[in-house]
Amino acid sequence: MSAAAEPKVYGWCPGALRPMMSGDGLVVRVRAPLGRLTQDQARGVAQLSQTHGNGLLDISARANLQMRGIREDRHQELITGLRDLGLIDLDAQAEARRNVLLAPFWRTGDDTQAIARDLSAALTAVTDFTLPGKFGFAVDCGAEPVLQDTAADIRIERAGNTLILRADGAETGTPVTRESAVPEALALARWFLDQGGAPEGRGRMHRLIARRGPPEAHAAAMAKADFCAKPGAVPAGRLAALEFGQMPAATLAALADLGPLRLTPWRALLVEGADQLPRLPGLILGATDPRLQVVACTGAPGCLQALSPTRDLARALAPHVPAGTKLHVSGCTKGCACPGPAPLTLTATGPDNFSLIRHGTAADQPLKTRLSAAALRAAPELLKEGS
Repeated sequence: MSAAAEPKVYGWCPGALRPMMSGDGLVVRVRAPLGRLTQDQARGVAQLSQTHGNGLLDISARANLQMRGIREDRHQELITGLRDLGLIDLDAQAEARRNVLLAPFWRTGDDTQAIARDLSAALTAVTDFTLPGKFGFAVDCGAEPVLQDTAADIRIERAGNTLILRADGAETGTPVTRESAVPEALALARWFLDQGGAPEGRGRMHRLIARRGPPEAHAAAMAKADFCAKPGAVPAGRLAALEFGQMPAATLAALADLGPLRLTPWRALLVEGADQLPRLPGLILGATDPRLQVVACTGAPGCLQALSPTRDLARALAPHVPAGTKLHVSGCTKGCACPGPAPLTLTATGPDNFSLIRHGTAADQPLKTRLSAAALRAAPELLKEGS
């Protein structure tokens, strides 16, 4: 990798009460209860985004809603508005602990919804231990798991008729019931800390499992599923992907007229009960749209860490990405939009300067360096194997 400024690693995720400064203003992350916005909440968030920010909204890989470009002198007024909508925790510590992702196809009263609700409440009330800022839980109790490719440290899944509690990175888990799932998940979190999983307050479960394996009692086989989210009809409604996970506030408000909204970790929105969705700015409605094969971070100037713009290049290259593969365009070596390996990665190492990496992360050894955006647009065949 050519020499480039080392990006700053914060080690925590922004919240609403603890926002993070970016190149376009504050990033305020809203953790909607159970990943769902009522129609009134969605309309309210859209209005607040336009009033106090730049009117752009992201859906994060943790199924949270990010309000961008929030002006510092309007943050407290924004918090008041979000509190009136029922979207603010008691304090920043409670907000950070409530890091629960649930499979978005839940039905009212089913295991996924009930366990996620109880787990969120239990985590908010915890006072005897502190987990790393990025440590999260996934509740994925449908007929087949749909979150196995989504980052989480402790997972509650279904294998046949049995609920399985599993440490991320392990191939086995332990059977739990709807009633025991939450206390057992908290016990596994304490085990993670007791085993030294978070030295200096940072760490992820899969790294601990790679070093020492899961607890001895975790011997039940997990269910394996190959799920890929695509726009279109899904259980509970209709799914619309967002271009690079972002939409204007006006699009959120328009979708809210059609039904309540569920946020997904696939940077997509599920509109409850909808049969069809209108074409709106930022939405991807077709399952074969080439933009679905491309992920890109905010890039410069919106992100202070980014060394170059990313999204215009990603948009231009999307039609040239080989079928069945994925291109990740990253503004720096952190690779926030795709932390794991991707078939193709372009990492910015300077203004209009990219390195090409195959089957690796944004920080891995490049195959080619010093590629400009113009050169990549002119010769997109560089993305193909052997070129």
